[in-house]
Order: sequence, then C-alpha cells, then structure tokens
Amino acid sequence: MTLISRLDRYIMVHIFGLTAIAALALSAIYTFITFVSESGDIGKGNYGVWQLAGYVLWQIPTSLQVLLPIIALLGTLMGLGTLAAQNEITAMRAAGVSLTRIGRATLMAGLLIGAFNLVLGDWLAPLGKQNATELREQYRRGRVPGTINQPVWLREGNVILHVGQVKTETEVADIVAYSLRPDDLGLAAVVHAEEASYVDGRWQARKVRRTDFGEGGAKVAELPEMVWEGNISPEVLRLVMLKSNAISIRGLMQLTSYLQANGLDDRQYRLELYRKLMAPLTVMAMMLFAVPFVMGSLRDSGTGQRLLFGVLVGVAFYMANEVTANTGQIGGWPPILSAGLPTFLLGGVAAWRLVRAR
Repeated sequence: MTLISRLDRYIMVHIFGLTAIAALALSAIYTFITFVSESGDIGKGNYGVWQLAGYVLWQIPTSLQVLLPIIALLGTLMGLGTLAAQNEITAMRAAGVSLTRIGRATLMAGLLIGAFNLVLGDWLAPLGKQNATELREQYRRGRVPGTINQPVWLREGNVILHVGQVKTETEVADIVAYSLRPDDLGLAAVVHAEEASYVDGRWQARKVRRTDFGEGGAKVAELPEMVWEGNISPEVLRLVMLKSNAISIRGLMQLTSYLQANGLDDRQYRLELYRKLMAPLTVMAMMLFAVPFVMGSLRDSGTGQRLLFGVLVGVAFYMANEVTANTGQIGGWPPILSAGLPTFLLGGVAAWRLVRAR
C-alpha cells in the first residue's frame, strides 16, 4: 500500500478545495476591515488611496498567517461535511474505512497546510509586514526608502549603547556609549560619536569625544576617528528595531542568542519563536479536531451550522492562545508551554474523540 492512497488523495483534495475558498473569503473580509480601519490616515503627507491599497495588499500574508488555523478548521468542516452530505462518508465506512483512516488523511492535508503556514510565518509575512511599514512611512512622513531613522538601545558586555539615529543598517548617528566598571558597574567612560559606519566587520566612528572617569577626575579627549570591534552587526541592529512578529525564525534565533549573551530579557522573542514553530502543529490539531464533529454531532447539519461552529471554535482558540501566551510571560512559564498549551490540549481532545467515535 502506498503512503498516500487514492482515497487519501480524494479526501485531501476536498479539504484543500474548501480550505482555499475559506481562505479567499476570510482574507477578503480581513483585508476590507484593514482598509477601512486605516483609511483615517489618508491625506497625511502623500498617503493616498493607492498607497493605502498597497499597504493593505502587503498585509495579506500576515492576515493569512493569523487566520490560517481558523481557515483550516473551516476547510476541514466544509470539505468533510460535503462528503458526509453526499453520503460518501457513509459509503467509505460501509467499505471498512475507519475514522482513524479518515483522520490520517486529514492529518496529511494538515501537514501540507501547516508547512505552508510555516513559510508564511517565516518568510512571506515578515517580508510583507516590513514592506507595508516602509511604504506607509515613506508616504506619510516622507521617509526615504531604505532608511530607518529611529533611536535604539543596545548592550555589548559592559558597554551600553544609545544610538540616537539609525539612518540605515550600516549608517548611524549620534551614538553614546556608556562603559561600566565590571566590579561595581560604576561609570568608567562615556564616548560620544557624531556618526559611525559599518565597514569590513567593524564600526568606524567619526568626530569622537571620549570622557574617562577615574580617581583623579574626568579626562576628555577629542578623536577624529575610532574603531569599535564589537559583536553588534547590522543584522542585529535591524532585528532589534523590528517587532517580534515581523522577524523570521532564523532572525529570532540570532536575536535571542545576542540577548542571552548580554544578559538581556529575551522572553518575548523566545515566545514568538516557539509560536512560529508551533504554527504547523496548531493547524494540524485544528483540522483533526473537526473530524469527530463532522462524523458525529454535525453530520446532518447544514453549511451555516458548520461555519458557525468553526468560527466559534476558531475565535475561542485564538483567545485561549493569546491568554496563555500573556499568562505564561507573566508567570515565567517555559516558552514552549506558553506557546503550545492550547495546541497540545486541542490535539489531545481531538485524538481522544477520534478514538472514541463510532
């Protein structure tokens, strides 16, 4: 017997077809709501209707990523519900096909949809979110494309950096570095540079003013240039300024490594990392959860009832996921528990109901 039989493919095709329809419908609604909610910014600077339309279009991958668990649940309910309404499920059962077999085919479809969700969350959604933000800032505030123009705080060992203006990832200005003594964390020196560039793996600062604090008082020195060989790369600088949900899995791993190495709080980014990794499992759990209901209480229900059930379960799961994530951060839970507890519970309930279903 092949890994994916003709029956498996038949069930998967129905699930994929209805999932695509649900994705089109929900993403269209989400996009329309986003367009309406952002329309108040029209007229600010050069931000017009066409710029807003571009911003909304770039947000579509993010909306799909957020909605995909609900979309997959609805697609499974509708796909299997269509087969049940046409008595095809009854024929399969009469031919000896178990619910476990149908659940396996559903999981196969969920594996593919979950892999698509991983691509969305790791590549398409961060790219779309970044481009959408740049487009809005370019036309609302006249920012030149490719520039960042915002301050940021960083730490490298016993040196705390404040970058007043990040022009690009490799060009910064108004930098102040506070060097702390390792024994008592007192202030050892303050270095101010008007600008700096990242060249050949090093930051080259220009127009530098250095103040050293010692027992004899403060000593001030003016330097035309100074080279700083730290571990803060332009990539780290870019990641620190992004929101956690706009960073790829690779970027989150790199950023958490930097934060841990410098004794900084990385809980938010570790939570987002595990949430991205859990996304495919969430999709699979939602789809598996739908199978016993289609075969049981929703077997003879109409399309409207299945849609209502799917939306209610999806919204409840989304709320539980957000509450668990926030509670876990406050309570200091392990990030995998904060990110995956609702998924683990939903998957467990789905497997239990599937085994008990007749």
